Amino acid sequence: QVKLAESGGGSVEAGGSLDLSCAASGVVASSFCMGWFRQAPGKEREWVAAAQIGGEATYYADYVKGRFIISQDSAKKMVTLQMNSLKPEDTGMYYCAGARFFRCERDASRYPYWGQGTQVTVSS
Repeated sequence: QVKLAESGGGSVEAGGSLDLSCAASGVVASSFCMGWFRQAPGKEREWVAAAQIGGEATYYADYVKGRFIISQDSAKKMVTLQMNSLKPEDTGMYYCAGARFFRCERDASRYPYWGQGTQVTVSS
């Protein structure tokens, strides 16, 4: 059983930066993807970014590309999301998700492992 634990988040003004981290515990296969989703009040959960653990592949949603950077550390079974140039529309609960994929996917329903979420609030 894989468990995911997020850390980071908080409140920042528009244009600021925040970092999120997610650590996995339990058996993590070599073909394991860890990613981030977010959900704003009244909206559906949307995919943000993902990285293949132990690999170089990273994936970004268009609305964060160029502002967010995801990195992974296979030894620590951890991913970090650096969020720069934050906008008020980036506000939401951010969830770490994991799955055994050879290539990371964007569909939340395909991820069986989830963290509890961490709040990110960007004020204008």
